[in-house]
Amino acid sequence: MARVDDLASKMRVQIEPETGLLALGVAIAFFALFAFVAQYFELSSSISADKFFLTPYLKFAYVSFLKPHTGQADGGQQSALESFYSAQASIYDATRKRLLRGREDMLGCVAAQLQVPTRRPAGGRRPVWFDVGGGTGYNIEIMDKLVGIEDSFEHVYLIDLSPSLCEVARDRVKRFGWTNVSILCQDARSMHSRAQTADLITMSYSLSMIPDFYSVVDQVTTLLAPRGIVGICDFYVQSIVDVSSRNWTGGTINRHVNWLGRMFWRTWFDADRVNLDAGRRDYVEYKFGTILSASERNYLLGGIPYYLFIGCHINAEAARDPSSKPGSPALSAQDSLERYDSALTESPYMAPQDYRYPPPAMPVRSKSYESALVNLSSNLPLPSSFYQHHPWRTTYSDLLPKHKQFASEYIYAFNWEDPAVDLEILKLQPDDVLVTITSAGDNILDYLSQSPVKRVHAIDLNPNQNHLLELKCACFAAGLSHDEIWKMFGEGTHPDFRSLLIRRLSAHLSSNAFQFWLSHTSTFSPSSRGLYAVSGGSRHAITLCRWLFRITGLSQKVKTICTVSTLAEQRDLWFGSLRRVLLSWPLHMALVSTDWWCWKAAGVPPEQRQLIVNDYESKLTPEQRRRMTKRQMTGEAIFKFLEDTLDPVVNHTLLSRENYFYHLVLQGKYTKQCAPRWLGEREHRRLSRDSAKLLDGLRIHTDEFLEVVKRMRGGSVSAVIVMDSMDWLEVPDLNAVKRVKFFDRASKPEHNKRSRSKSRSTEGTDAAQTQIDAIHRVLRVGGKVLLRSAALRPWYIELFERMEDEETGRKLWQVKCMGRRENGKCIDRVNMYASCWLLVKIGDVTPTASLVGSPTMRMKSALKRRRTGSGGSEASGTSSEGDEGWVRASPEALRGRKNGVVDDEDADGEETETEMEGGRGKGRRGVLEDIMLPGAAMDGVDGERF
Repeated sequence: MARVDDLASKMRVQIEPETGLLALGVAIAFFALFAFVAQYFELSSSISADKFFLTPYLKFAYVSFLKPHTGQADGGQQSALESFYSAQASIYDATRKRLLRGREDMLGCVAAQLQVPTRRPAGGRRPVWFDVGGGTGYNIEIMDKLVGIEDSFEHVYLIDLSPSLCEVARDRVKRFGWTNVSILCQDARSMHSRAQTADLITMSYSLSMIPDFYSVVDQVTTLLAPRGIVGICDFYVQSIVDVSSRNWTGGTINRHVNWLGRMFWRTWFDADRVNLDAGRRDYVEYKFGTILSASERNYLLGGIPYYLFIGCHINAEAARDPSSKPGSPALSAQDSLERYDSALTESPYMAPQDYRYPPPAMPVRSKSYESALVNLSSNLPLPSSFYQHHPWRTTYSDLLPKHKQFASEYIYAFNWEDPAVDLEILKLQPDDVLVTITSAGDNILDYLSQSPVKRVHAIDLNPNQNHLLELKCACFAAGLSHDEIWKMFGEGTHPDFRSLLIRRLSAHLSSNAFQFWLSHTSTFSPSSRGLYAVSGGSRHAITLCRWLFRITGLSQKVKTICTVSTLAEQRDLWFGSLRRVLLSWPLHMALVSTDWWCWKAAGVPPEQRQLIVNDYESKLTPEQRRRMTKRQMTGEAIFKFLEDTLDPVVNHTLLSRENYFYHLVLQGKYTKQCAPRWLGEREHRRLSRDSAKLLDGLRIHTDEFLEVVKRMRGGSVSAVIVMDSMDWLEVPDLNAVKRVKFFDRASKPEHNKRSRSKSRSTEGTDAAQTQIDAIHRVLRVGGKVLLRSAALRPWYIELFERMEDEETGRKLWQVKCMGRRENGKCIDRVNMYASCWLLVKIGDVTPTASLVGSPTMRMKSALKRRRTGSGGSEASGTSSEGDEGWVRASPEALRGRKNGVVDDEDADGEETETEMEGGRGKGRRGVLEDIMLPGAAMDGVDGERF
């Protein structure tokens, strides 16, 4: 008996990973046995089918698992299908509703696509629809509910190889009285119709049952009209490894099926001649351009993987300029790419004929252009972004580690910067080009609704932040009413968001964004408390406030402070009760001042928090510093920072009517009287007008800020809003900077490259100067940079101030502090930043034949003149105004460089930029120089654009 127990124990250990699938198999076997008993002992003879709801499922189980297939081997595919479907044709629809998930979603997506002007058939005619493998006509009935068959389609053709299913379809046509529907019982490979006559072709769970699927997909390609749409829904299994090098699949969210799942489901469906091989989906994605793609699971039946695919022709008509009007002529592939790329890089559009002669300089190219060019040269579809209705979203790979680090969460569900102050400072004009950080996208919509500009480049490394902005834009483009948009982003909930996403918004979203929101439909569910309470890092702060006030019995006072009409009443409530809770010292030390809370809830990284601590420490006496531990000092600094933030807000702004930032934190939603301007009715009319024409100039980049800016044409940008992003750079070690000396390599040969390895004292300075150089290059003279900082005077401001032209010695930046939070001052409605700065580009660099480089190189010469007395005081122990009593050394000093000499190698011996004397270095640009046309030269102003 003991041996039996041991054997059983071993068996349990061995089968533990398959427990779930084994249980599912046992359940299905039991269900099939029950069906067998029901059929052969006539259990259902005394109970009519309409009263005994299990009867269709019992019959389905018997046919699927017990009934032997009677089709002859020489009868072909039709004989096999009849053997399987003839006994269950009458109950097919009743049993497939839960098994064949996603059909309604696919039809909803294609219906939304057909409403887009660029997808409608030319000449104003109604579309022609081919439903391949349509079976019983269930798809036609669903589409009739969505758009109406008689009113929306010229003609509908249902093609299926099973006579039994076609007979059910004919009965359905008669029952509904459709006069423009034809049922064709034939092989999909022999569909007879003129080429390019189908405006819509759908295949729901039929591709996996077609043995010779290559010929059928090719036939679909031939039948599809130039503007036609293909919609496919089917089972699949695939590893993420298969698609990891493809940029045309439209995203990979939920696409991976683990090894066990791939083996199980492929074997399971193979018994019924359903092939789940990944090659079928791959071939579809190869033959068509991907508009939308999504991978889902049918968890009701064990997590069966299935996918949705919405595609179009891969030719130039499908990838034509999205801004052109319906009926405009198709562009060549190269022409389409050039138009697309010119907007991303702010470069003049060059038609293909302009390339007959070598250009005078290597043109600036976006990453989207480069990836598309690779695809064209390899006869592959373009990346999915090229087939979207709107040109908003640029190409990116969601498999890169820099994007995957954010998983499926955005940090900011709403913006923490005051857009009214931004517009007052920048004074944007209609022909301006603006570059900014995406964040939650609220401020971008505010800018466009109040001061429309020619172009806005929204940049964020977190793809999910861009998904949020894209969703907001799609709402206006889809023509959603003000009430619907208010429910979603004013109250944070919508009772029917999933249906809204599929039937109306999907046509205006990129494939990546559609995948994200399809897997996050619960975000707007009323039962989950809505967008602001369940998503983004801000949800932690909102949840904490709600629980704190509930526990302390102050919930009613919170509601009151958000409704009072005077500042006096607001101050009484704040200083009388609420402040003691939110700014309680035990809560602060236990939670608010911790690293986790600062980053997850407030979105404050360690580098920015260090700036706050540095400002606080600078106000302490040496004795006070010695008495405090690092943790105590950090806690005191954050506490003081919060005091300086919240008290002036309460004293100067009214939470019930004007300060929607803190109103949202306290209440978890906006009110009509206190909300962002872009949520107003007037702004809704403006942003929705002409299919959201104001948003046509928006480009959403998913990449690092520097990676996007350095690929833009020099002098093409009017304004740059970096928000507080430069606070996120590594803070230099001020003491180390103070001690750095300027080395002369010529006189000190023992000072080798290895001794100048990068440390914390140089990394932040290098990164900041590189970013400043890139911004200076793309800005036109008179262009503005707006930034905010948690520091009263951030360390990188001096880098702006020191930049001078090498030849003339004139300053390149005009620096002005637009607001500093001191003595209880409230600099804007948020008041979360200690200072706000405006930097105006007042001069360009003078190009020279002997030295081609970035403004950093010219700054080095200016610093040299300062040290020798020709350009200012020598960098000794004295400090200029605003230096706070210490001297910051320049970036080249921190690296042990002098006289503008740039090392051939960095500390690790890797080749970077070389000393340039009449020629070009071959660091990062070497590869690009190798592929330049004969006689072409690099841009003479900037050498770090690539």
